[in-house]
Amino acid sequence: MSAGNAVMSGQERLQQVMQQMARDMDAAFDVALPVPDDVRGPFAEAMRYAAIGGGKRMRPLLVRGAGELFGLDQAQLLRVGVAVEAVHIYSLVHDDLPAMDDDDLRRGKPTVHRAYDEATAILVGDALQSLAFEILADPRTHKDAAVRCELVRLLAHAAGANGMVGGQVIDMAAETAPEDQPFDLATVTRLQQLKTGALIGFCIEAPAVMAHIPPEQRLGLRGYAHDIGLAFQIADDLLDVEGDADLAGKALGKDAAAGKQTFVSLLGVEQARRQAHMLVDQAKAHVQGYGDRAELLCALADYVIERDR
Repeated sequence: MSAGNAVMSGQERLQQVMQQMARDMDAAFDVALPVPDDVRGPFAEAMRYAAIGGGKRMRPLLVRGAGELFGLDQAQLLRVGVAVEAVHIYSLVHDDLPAMDDDDLRRGKPTVHRAYDEATAILVGDALQSLAFEILADPRTHKDAAVRCELVRLLAHAAGANGMVGGQVIDMAAETAPEDQPFDLATVTRLQQLKTGALIGFCIEAPAVMAHIPPEQRLGLRGYAHDIGLAFQIADDLLDVEGDADLAGKALGKDAAAGKQTFVSLLGVEQARRQAHMLVDQAKAHVQGYGDRAELLCALADYVIERDR
């Protein structure tokens, strides 16, 4: 089989896995978010509105890809994927609020605070965050209580002030940075390592924890997560400049309009694209020792910079 055919084979399988993941995630959220027959009913519908349908489900896909390295149970991996996706969705719901990014569209439909109201959107995010840890702490996620505790610890760290929330704090500071003191490349890189990369790091490391892989044997996985996280954000910055808003399902060009520094504004389009490709190549090199078991992770790495949304 030629290299071209091997890549195509990986991408074809990725499309199949993505379609199945979309169905599995919607079904899992459908079960996890029942609508009670009381005053909480409309709020439960708002949670379902935020969680069901749409989205690339990249984080659950990364969990599955890393899980394939160790032959882990698919049902348990899906539960971890639902947990990290719940945190991701909560962050989107809160980021879209007027006090944050003030966005009207997400995944091609009105943002939660537009479809409902701001108080509901805040509570939806709060409840989705709680749901994530409830799922991880459930024995169905893993029979080993020590593993479940470590998963909770890792996700809490990735989502908090030293991870995703910390990245959002830096991002908000970018809006008020003096014009003569714009963020440099190191600061933008740090911002994205926290805001985007921390959750991606959890996705890759969580299956290793589930497989009882010691920390010193996870360096390659961390390298993959680091490189794919930066490549993902550079690709997002490129889409913000060159993408189609209808395909993206959200407003584009907002960073430039707000005067924020991005990888594209700092590097230029062509250099940013070259950097993204280099990072993807590095990411795949980090997992090449796993052989065919890394096929999905490698296909996901290529997809990161080839996607149109």
